[in-house]
Amino acid sequence: MKDIISFRTKVLSLLIVLVGIVLVSKLYLLQIVYSETFKAKADHQYVYKGSQTFDRGNIYLTQKDGSLVGAATLKSGFTLAINPKVLAESGTSTEYIYEEINKIYPIDKEDFLRKALLTNDPYEEITKRIGEREGLAISNLKIDGVILVKDRWRYYPGGKLASQVLGFVGFKGDTLTGRYGIESYYDDVLSRNEKTAYSNFFAQIFSNVKTTVEEGTYRGEGDIVLTIEPSVQQHLEDTLAKVKKQYSADSAGGIIMNPMTGEIYAMAANPDFDPNEYNLEKSTGVFGNPLVENVYEMGSIIKPLTVASGLDAGVITALSTYDDKGSVTLDGKTFSNYDGKARGVVPMQEVLSQSLNTGVSFIVTRLGNERFADYIRNFGFGEETGIDLPGELPGLIKNLESTRDIEYATASFGQGIALTPIETVRALAALGNGGTLVTPHVVKEVRYKIGINKKISYDADERVIKRETSEEVTRMLVNVVDKALLGGKIKMDHYTMAAKTGTAQISKERGGGYYEDRYLHSFFGYLPAYNPKFIVFFYIYYPKGVKYASETWTLPYADTAKFLINYYNIPPDR
Repeated sequence: MKDIISFRTKVLSLLIVLVGIVLVSKLYLLQIVYSETFKAKADHQYVYKGSQTFDRGNIYLTQKDGSLVGAATLKSGFTLAINPKVLAESGTSTEYIYEEINKIYPIDKEDFLRKALLTNDPYEEITKRIGEREGLAISNLKIDGVILVKDRWRYYPGGKLASQVLGFVGFKGDTLTGRYGIESYYDDVLSRNEKTAYSNFFAQIFSNVKTTVEEGTYRGEGDIVLTIEPSVQQHLEDTLAKVKKQYSADSAGGIIMNPMTGEIYAMAANPDFDPNEYNLEKSTGVFGNPLVENVYEMGSIIKPLTVASGLDAGVITALSTYDDKGSVTLDGKTFSNYDGKARGVVPMQEVLSQSLNTGVSFIVTRLGNERFADYIRNFGFGEETGIDLPGELPGLIKNLESTRDIEYATASFGQGIALTPIETVRALAALGNGGTLVTPHVVKEVRYKIGINKKISYDADERVIKRETSEEVTRMLVNVVDKALLGGKIKMDHYTMAAKTGTAQISKERGGGYYEDRYLHSFFGYLPAYNPKFIVFFYIYYPKGVKYASETWTLPYADTAKFLINYYNIPPDR
């Protein structure tokens, strides 16, 4: 008998515990996880019952102190509509109704009066996205036949800030979904599916979801925290806009990244767009991210990679010399230094300081074509970087499969191979970080609705050159800044900077060589040079009235370097 009572007591206790778990879980679901959804539903019923309220996860930028700033969120307001039949039966002049509403919120008069005549239609939408203050003011007019539907929509507080990184929410066919940028790449995390809310939640409660999150296979609903720092992003965008305007260029772009970790603090292109008003853009081409999706011949910023390859293979040292004839002819084609002049016997330092095409082509002859091509591939060219943004393209390095020497020679100074800016930055970062390829990324953390946060991490970095090689080529690039770049004008007394400019001819759209008067200017630099916190990259496409990248980018780079040093309080390193 005692055994039966004991058994019944245990069963009853177990049932009470299970019921308690379910009740607590449901309370957590209602009050924490889906509180905003139910609040939105209540608001939605406040004025007029309409379609399902839009819901979506947030995207945040990360300030230098770790605090978060909203980059993509939801904004509440109203959709204004009318019931033309009720308006007609009210006896109130439609002109008067229009005037009263227009005083509060401007609407199109012709459109309003036309729709007011459609008395067989019970619902005609007038305008969307009216602010809460204006919407409530219209509601207080208490005009029969005027309908206000509580609504929510995607809102980007920063306007154009980081627009190509963020993307936007828009229609794809009949479906409202993330388009471009993070909105697209993490659409499955940011989207909200109310039909599966309860079942998914309880499935997660009673499954080993923490392990699933840690293993990286979980893609439940949540918010996205970016590595993008808003003040750094704004500085980059202002710099690009200023330089693009100054030289009437077709486009410009830039990246500021931590070369040790791959965290991107800023990524921008100009022209850009306002994701709040993406429908006003004349061309969809502005929505893509050219730093990830477009390839360019980068020019002389590739030379440090060629020098590093020669140093790493042991075929040259920083003290090695060669006889500069001013030009070289291979396979019936001639290329020369930027000024066509011969310099006689010069050391490798001058190959970088004076940006000598003949010098890097000499290094290729010492390496051999196949070995040089292997180094270029090892730097990650011709493959995707794995950045967490959609539409990434690999660089085009098919020329390095050629049997002609000329293709390898031109590749050594950044012509004949086309690269994305992001894969270029990743390769150049290896020069300053000790010789490894990092994974560039713009997402720092995913904050899932169930209360588990996942820090984004990546596999161990791949070594591509020796640490000693990284240190030696860095020393050479510091020498470029201290003595050669604008005659040492941007040298800083207390900080070391490594940098190199690049000027590349732009190839003709339909093949057949290069334009004689069109260039892409590129620039990269990292600082402090021997333990860099930042790598800065710029490019500008077809600037007018100026030939060399040293003229367009040196001073903007120096200003950016000073901004970063001051903003992050970087201690001096010399």
